[in-house]
Amino acid sequence: MIKYLPQLTSVVLEEIPDRVTLAVEISNCQGNCAGCHSPFLKEDIGERLTPEIISSLVKDNFGVNCFLFLGEGNDREELCSLAAHVRSLGLEAAVYSGRQKVEEQIWDSFDYVKVGPYVQELGPLNSPATNQRLYRLEPGEGRRFEDITYRLQHLKTH
Repeated sequence: MIKYLPQLTSVVLEEIPDRVTLAVEISNCQGNCAGCHSPFLKEDIGERLTPEIISSLVKDNFGVNCFLFLGEGNDREELCSLAAHVRSLGLEAAVYSGRQKVEEQIWDSFDYVKVGPYVQELGPLNSPATNQRLYRLEPGEGRRFEDITYRLQHLKTH
């Protein structure tokens, strides 16, 4: 079961380049990143995220063209099924994973995939020193992903 925190759901403009993104925080994080900004997401908290809730969130946030799962939770099959639902609504699906490598199923289910654990001394995606990478599915035939991390590195850290 994939759980999210409704109170932390928001429309963001700087997570996925050139996209108006509806971002949902996913709980049951399996990562162990030192310096994690949201350690409470390791807990089994929040509400179940369903296709019906996703449809309602998208309807209530007119103009979004991307849906971002901020975390993978602990049920890969359901996560990928929810991504398929997002795509059926005409939106792109994105996931932020703290893992260094993700399975083919993740690559096959999402248009944007962020990999790499957060390493405090290297910084987040907008740091030129970051170990994290953001990949975008290239349009056209086949399943090729382009590293677009550089597109976020003009952003200032706070």
